[in-house]
Amino acid sequence: MKVIVLGGGVIGLTSAWYLSLQGHDVTVVDRQSECGKETSFANAGQISYGYSSPWAAPGIPLKAMQWLMQEHAPLKVKPSLSPSMLSWASKMLSNCRSSHYSTNKSRMLRLANHSQSCLTELRAKTGIEYQGRQLGTLQVFRNPKQLIAIEKDMALLQQSNTEFSLLDTEGCVEKEPALKRVQDKVVGGLHLPNDETGDCFLFCQQLTELAKQSGVDFHFNTDIHSLTAKNGSIESVETSIGSLRADHYVVACGSYSAKLLAPLGIKLPTYPVKGYSLTLPIKCIENAPLSTVMDETYKVAVTRFEDRLRIAGTAELTDFDLSIPERRTATINRVVNELFPDVGDFEQAEYWTGLRPMTPDGTPIIGETPIKNLFTNTGHGTLGWTMACGSGQLLADIISQKSPSIEHHDLGMQRYSR
Repeated sequence: MKVIVLGGGVIGLTSAWYLSLQGHDVTVVDRQSECGKETSFANAGQISYGYSSPWAAPGIPLKAMQWLMQEHAPLKVKPSLSPSMLSWASKMLSNCRSSHYSTNKSRMLRLANHSQSCLTELRAKTGIEYQGRQLGTLQVFRNPKQLIAIEKDMALLQQSNTEFSLLDTEGCVEKEPALKRVQDKVVGGLHLPNDETGDCFLFCQQLTELAKQSGVDFHFNTDIHSLTAKNGSIESVETSIGSLRADHYVVACGSYSAKLLAPLGIKLPTYPVKGYSLTLPIKCIENAPLSTVMDETYKVAVTRFEDRLRIAGTAELTDFDLSIPERRTATINRVVNELFPDVGDFEQAEYWTGLRPMTPDGTPIIGETPIKNLFTNTGHGTLGWTMACGSGQLLADIISQKSPSIEHHDLGMQRYSR
């Protein structure tokens, strides 16, 4: 069958890859000049299987109110009466109950663990290189209350057979020796040994070449205008290079998926949550982390590449604004300077921002839509690369009408109509 995948980020690309492996004739359409140029371009560099958690968690409503008054806060909200923002925020807050959090985190861990298996297999079979490291993630706590709060997450990690260990300050320094200089700031940490790191954009470049060799066609520099429906099916996709036709269509346009689907009467409950990153050349190896260190207080990740650091964080509700105000980069600057002082060359600092497509419950939307030949693979929020391979493989099974390796019915958009 011929399948058109709309979107060339890490989600659309992995969708195309796994569809091609199952024998489909696949075409990817993207407005950029190559894959991975938007949200995948300068993300945190984390492949965080064990850190897969919904933002909607017990206690978040109170914390959000407190964060609004703080200069360096994980969440920022640009004052707005945007109906889409208000609708998404209200649904997100309704998911902050303990029962919903447990259900949503379990779903996310199920998909993340499946994705780990898929990426491991992909790496073994293709030898794909993306400056990857398999050294785990260390989530560091500055406050003793955070050690108490993490107990519920550890129970869910245990239920999903996810490896972890709770560490004291000395244990954190043993995992990440560069923290010794600031150990007075760390009261403990959660180590997730199976998490990985790497350059997502480099991964996309490498996988694009592998996909081309596998027969996938790419239409870059091509704007996607609309989908044309007729008799309950998609007939074509209208683009800047004309109408393109296929048997099946996959919408993997990240934060722009909802706009594309809205004219068809499909209401996708996603919102573009803005994030920021800093890429910093390492000038002192001894002061650098070995893998990823996640600062739980500020929700900022510091990830090691070969000769660079990627520092990423902040969630800002500001619709589709892609500006980079200095007051927003101040938090990621603060974290790297506090945890790893004198590590990088700020004269060569590169700042970036991207829009993460977030669902109210944190779980992506993968699978069928009310239109029989139209499918979605979107809504992964901050965990796009973490869940990319598993999501692509799952979607390929669904389209091919194969029995998927994991339960998937609660990952589709139908869960919002219940």
